[in-house]
Amino acid sequence: MSDKNITANANQNPPPRHVAIIMDGNNRWAKARRLPGLAGHKAGVEAVRQVISGCMDQGIEVLTLFAFSSENWKRPPLEVKGLMELFKFALDREVKKLHKHNVRLRVIGDKSRFSESLQKRIAAAEALTADCDGLTLNVAANYGGRWDIANAAQELARRCQSGQLDPAQIDEAMLHGLTSMADLPEPDLCIRTGGEKRISNFLIWQFAYTEFYFDDCFWPDFGKERLADAVDSFCGRERRFGRTSEQVEADKSV
Repeated sequence: MSDKNITANANQNPPPRHVAIIMDGNNRWAKARRLPGLAGHKAGVEAVRQVISGCMDQGIEVLTLFAFSSENWKRPPLEVKGLMELFKFALDREVKKLHKHNVRLRVIGDKSRFSESLQKRIAAAEALTADCDGLTLNVAANYGGRWDIANAAQELARRCQSGQLDPAQIDEAMLHGLTSMADLPEPDLCIRTGGEKRISNFLIWQFAYTEFYFDDCFWPDFGKERLADAVDSFCGRERRFGRTSEQVEADKSV
C-alpha cells in the first residue's frame, strides 16, 4: 500500500478483515480488444495475483473471489470447457506460490460437478496449504448463495428427521454454522468490477452487513491501486449495524 493510503487511513476505521470480490468484465475486456472471451479470463489471473499481494500488504485476513457461479454452466460449452482448463492450469501453476507466501487456499461451492481430475487438484491444493496461517484465499467455484443456504437447510432437516434436533431449536446461529466459511469472519467489504451493481447470487447469507464498492473497470484492469481505493472508501464509512451514529461514536470513546 502506498504512503498516501497509509496516511489517509491512520485516523479512520481499520481495514476490512474480509474482502469479497465479484470479478466481472473479463469477456467485455476481451471483446473490446477483439480477442476471444477466454483471453479475458487469462488476463484476469494477473489481477488475482495483484489483489492477493495487495491484501497481504494491507493486513487483510480473508479474500473470497467469485470465480465460477452455479449459473455459469449456462454459458457456451466451449467457454465453460476453457474455464475448467484454466482453473486446472492456475491450480498447477499457482498453488506452490501460495504455499510459499503462507496463503491458505479453500475452494467453496459444490465441487461434485467438476471432473475427477479437477477435484483431485483442488484437494491437493487445499491439503498443501492447509497449515498456512497468513491470508486465507477462498475461491468460490460452482457456488451460489441460494445453494449455500439450501445446503445448510437440508442438513438441519436431516438432523430433525433423525431426531437429533427439534425444529424449535433452529436459530440464525445454527443455520450460519452450516454455511460456507462459517469459521471465518463475515465479509466486511464486497467489491464488484465491470460496472454492474448487483450481487449475482454471491454470499447472500454472509452479506447481511457487508459494505459494497462498485468499480467500473473490467476485472483484468483491477490491481493494487484500485484495491487500495476500495479499502479507503470502506475505511471512511460509518458502520452502524442497526445502531445510531451517536451510539457508534459513544462506543469509540470507551
